[in-house]
Amino acid sequence: MRDPEDPETFWVNPFGKAYARICVSDLIRVDSRGRLVDGTQPVNVSAFMIHNQIHAARSDGEASVHAHTVHGKAWSSLGRLLDPITQDSCYFFEDHALFDDYGGIVYDEDEGNVIARALGGCKALILQNHGLITVGKSIEEAAYWMIALDNAVSTGTDGGDG
Repeated sequence: MRDPEDPETFWVNPFGKAYARICVSDLIRVDSRGRLVDGTQPVNVSAFMIHNQIHAARSDGEASVHAHTVHGKAWSSLGRLLDPITQDSCYFFEDHALFDDYGGIVYDEDEGNVIARALGGCKALILQNHGLITVGKSIEEAAYWMIALDNAVSTGTDGGDG
């Protein structure tokens, strides 16, 4: 999330801390160069590279969520967008994109920039063979879109016959 008092910085989870165990006090604040501003935990370079580029590209996005949910990873392996055939998938009709050039853990700014460009102005991005990203005007909105997207992919809304 972009820091409300210093929008040139943002809060992100630290490296090496299990998502299920992260507390608010574990979050760290970094600047646009990945330098630690607040907190004591090490910077998660991959999270920084992705979220920094999204924040730089999306002035309307105060928060972004990136997750490797079971259903999100499974759906992303198909390399396709959602068909608008369920209530949850309709939320993303013409408002989500697919990034099909994932090359592994994101360690450089260029790959983060390519991901941000693939997201464009959409509220969600499916990272093929990786997971999901959502963006919102608040933490609540970004989290809501992530939950809705995970629900959509979990119902198998591919429109196929199997």
